[in-house]
Parts: sequence; structure tokens; C-alpha cells
Amino acid sequence: MRKRSRSSLYLLVLVLVLSMVAAAGCNTQKSEPNSAKTPVVEKEKVYTRAETVASAEDALKLLEEGNQRYVSGQVMKQDLGSEKRGLLAAKGQKPFAVVLTCSDSRVPAEYIFDQGLGDIFVVRVAGNVVDPVALGSIEYGVEHLKTPLLVVLGHEKCGAVKATVDGGEAPGSIGAIVEKIKPSADKAKAAGAKGDALYEKAADENILATIAEIEKSPVVEELVKEGHLKIVGAKYHLTSGEVTFNKE
Repeated sequence: MRKRSRSSLYLLVLVLVLSMVAAAGCNTQKSEPNSAKTPVVEKEKVYTRAETVASAEDALKLLEEGNQRYVSGQVMKQDLGSEKRGLLAAKGQKPFAVVLTCSDSRVPAEYIFDQGLGDIFVVRVAGNVVDPVALGSIEYGVEHLKTPLLVVLGHEKCGAVKATVDGGEAPGSIGAIVEKIKPSADKAKAAGAKGDALYEKAADENILATIAEIEKSPVVEELVKEGHLKIVGAKYHLTSGEVTFNKE
């Protein structure tokens, strides 16, 4: 009887020990997920701006900040959803700047300035020159849409400028673009520029010539005179992605 009682006691103790070990193992397994920190995923920021941008300074700052994001590769998520499209359709557009730039596929203004739907009113034509139709688009933007800033954006390695500097035949209506740029190319040559520097000098002169032509518009002239509009020249650098502004 005593041997049987001792055996039963030993068995009971063994069962209790095994139960405690099993319980400890379960507790360890349960604590593992809690001991590991769950990584925090930051929500992607969506670009927003004030609905109304009244001053040219504020508008220019938005473009500069957007270009800095673009250059650094830190562009913000743009709201391109149906709700945003519906809102713009219902309430109308309120762009804060007009941008006249070249048709070159490497110069997409919305990307360069990290802007989205309804933010900038873009007019694109090869060589960033103006004719009556392009000028009418600009006048609509600055007068009807009341944008406080107009940017004339040229770029380096412009094909239209290079073709004008090099001369030769310009087939079809391309000749009309060349004729617009030619005075700037002649001015750059007269200044003594050579090689690649000649092309870039001609591009710079072409930006200034385009601004001078736009300023002859009675609509634009009046808005500038009243302080409702500022015109700024700018140049896009293809490799770096940077836009340099001529704020004078």
C-alpha cells in the first residue's frame, strides 16, 4: 500500500510539473507577438494648397517649393480621384499661376512644379513663343481666372532654338516658330557666344523676348500696372530638374 501510495504521489507530482512547463511554454508563445514592435507605416501625404492664392509672391513660393520636391525626389501624392474631379467640375478652376512653356515632352510643367488638377494654367507651344492664339490663352488665364503670376518657362537644349541657330530649311508651319526665335538667336550670335553656350544664350534671350511681346498686350499691361499680375522668366534644366527663376 505504501509503495502504491508513493507511486501515486510521484505520478501526481510529475503531472503537476509537466503542466507547469506546458503553461510556461504557452505564455512564452503568446508574449512573442507582443514583444516584437509592429512597424508604423506613415500615411502618404496628399498635396493641398489654399483655394485662393492672391499674391504673386505666394504663387511663386508654391512653384519653388514644388520644384524643390521634384528635384529631391520627394514629390507629394496628388489627389486625382473622382471627388476632386467632381469638385473642380462643379466649382470651376482656380489656378494660381499661368505657365507658358515649350511643347517638349521632357518639360511637363505639372510634374516639374509638383502640382495637380486645377493648380496651374499651362500654355504649351514649341519654343515657348507666343502668337495671337497663345496670347489669348494667357490673357484668359490672367484676366478671367485672375491668376496673380505668369511664368515664361524656357529650357536648356531646346530643339526649336537649336534649329533656329543652326539655320537651314524649316518645312511647313515650323518656319513660323523659327521666325519668332530668330531675333533672339541673332542677338546671341552678336554677343559672341559659341557652341553650346550659343544655344543656351539664344534660349535665354528668347525667354526675355517672349516676355516683352506678352507685355505689349493691353490686358496684361493693365493688370501689371495695377499690381494684379507679376511676370517672371524661368529656365528648366533637363538633367537636374531644377528651375531657375529670374525674379528681377
